[in-house]
Amino acid sequence: MIALITGASSGIGREMAKNLATRGVNLILVARRTERLFELKEEIKFNCPGVKVKTITADLSKQQQCFDLYDRVKDYRIDFLFNNAGFGLYGAFTETDLNEELAMIDVNIKAVHILTKLFLRDFTERNSGYILNTASVAGFMPGPLLATYYATKNYVVQLTKAIYEELRSTGSRVVISALCPGPVNTEFNAVAGVKSFGMPAENEAYVADYAIERLLCGDLLIIPGMTTKAAAAGSRFAPTKLLLRTVRTIQEQKNR
Repeated sequence: MIALITGASSGIGREMAKNLATRGVNLILVARRTERLFELKEEIKFNCPGVKVKTITADLSKQQQCFDLYDRVKDYRIDFLFNNAGFGLYGAFTETDLNEELAMIDVNIKAVHILTKLFLRDFTERNSGYILNTASVAGFMPGPLLATYYATKNYVVQLTKAIYEELRSTGSRVVISALCPGPVNTEFNAVAGVKSFGMPAENEAYVADYAIERLLCGDLLIIPGMTTKAAAAGSRFAPTKLLLRTVRTIQEQKNR
């Protein structure tokens, strides 16, 4: 079996790669940082010598590189697509950098959309395959001070849910899921420009393992941790203005 993982050079993507390798899954690892990918490849080859690892350097904020990535691997029989690349940006909407936000939309939305569509066509044709789109518990609510990031994750959640139903209604055996973690101990804070999560964070290895297990079970929404599950459930019933104030208060704590 072969898994393609974007955003594989760090965080959840890196842990997914190591986890899948222990299961004997061959890997195609994609990220912008070539050196990080090479280090991960060598680590996996040392710990799991029977696993084949291919690395591809790509910047998925550039639309053409998403199409180029698919063209490079389309002749492989990909079994798993992990759309894991993404980042956030902290600050008031009037003050955050527009170009960074547009790049975030390109990575968090456009790349996920393009790769999901292209690989899903192949998966549905052969009636097998798994797609995991990394969203966030942020995908269930609005996010003052991380407005664009939350909006991108809402897109990922809703797109995944809609595709899930299309597949279910046709009796397809293809599985698509959205991973919706809360805070996870990754490089997210440094990239987003915040000092802390403002609430307890999950271990990235645990999140990766939980996500893979639940994907294999066919779950639509994968929400690791009881605190995150409670937050996701609460967001459905809280009055909108109360939810907005609560989320803003949590976000403000991230820079204290």
